[in-house]
Amino acid sequence: MKKTVILGALTVAGLAAGAAGAATLDDVKARGSLNCGVSTGLTGFSAPDANGVWQGFDVAVCRAVAAAVLGDPMAVEFVPTTGQTRFTALASGEIDVLARNTTWTFSRDVDLKFEFIGVNYYDGQGFMVPKALGVSSAKELDGATVCIQTGTTTELNLADFFRVNNISYEPVPIETNAEAQQQYLAGACDVYTTDASGLAATRASFEAPGDHVILPEIISKEPLGPLVRHGDSEWGDIVRWTLNALVAAEEYGVTSANIGELSAAPGNNPEINRLLGTEGELGAMFGLEADWAKKAIMANGNYGEIFEKTIGENTPIGLSRGLNAQWTEGGLLYSPPFR
Repeated sequence: MKKTVILGALTVAGLAAGAAGAATLDDVKARGSLNCGVSTGLTGFSAPDANGVWQGFDVAVCRAVAAAVLGDPMAVEFVPTTGQTRFTALASGEIDVLARNTTWTFSRDVDLKFEFIGVNYYDGQGFMVPKALGVSSAKELDGATVCIQTGTTTELNLADFFRVNNISYEPVPIETNAEAQQQYLAGACDVYTTDASGLAATRASFEAPGDHVILPEIISKEPLGPLVRHGDSEWGDIVRWTLNALVAAEEYGVTSANIGELSAAPGNNPEINRLLGTEGELGAMFGLEADWAKKAIMANGNYGEIFEKTIGENTPIGLSRGLNAQWTEGGLLYSPPFR
């Protein structure tokens, strides 16, 4: 089994080394669209709406990148990927960026030859059970059957948690969130475990969300963020600073409502002026127009606006900002300076 894992890693790494030779920015411009890897469907994060248009928190990152590079937030081809297929899709060049609930880890960054460009959601793994099970803690799950997506950090964290607490479980392997939801609701497993944000998103799609409980334990650190291939630093810079632009815009009070005014009549805040391209030459430094960040922010709003309309407390997902608040508000969000 160990040999299979190592070979799989080497295969992905080899693909990545081959695909990174091309300049991704040139490819995207020539194609006229961005190929973005997303989940197979996770409410609030990445899922097609009733008209088949992809929407969500992770989707917004790709729309912002498309706006920055191509001037059109809709110039995106979304490629659904599972926990098993996502890395091959990126390594092979099938997608230009992977923007789905993917945890930044040492081996994915180093051994699989990927570049995580930042964190857009600080998360941790949790557990969801039917309220009727009468369980109030994950430590009461001895002997439970657990639905678990294969090829994920979640799978490894689960084994560690049960081992540390000297309790047993029976895994029920699944490939996609939709399959997990189906199996869980059908009673094929007592517990569903994934990132806590994913549990909230899944529960929100149930007919009776109140019949299910997310247990209090958070058993891991899951810094989720977009990633690109090693070997194309210019493209990595573009995706990284697009995400930073969304974060910085919220900190500086740049919103979808006032961005037009702020760019038409630049004020005396040089950081905002550089961000919006009315001062300095930041865009030219990586081959984009001066107003690249303005276009990225206009695509969906700033980070806070995106959070609130896709997964925030007033949505069915109902997530509070928590660790994902700005650093000035006690959270971990922090953009390096635009200068």
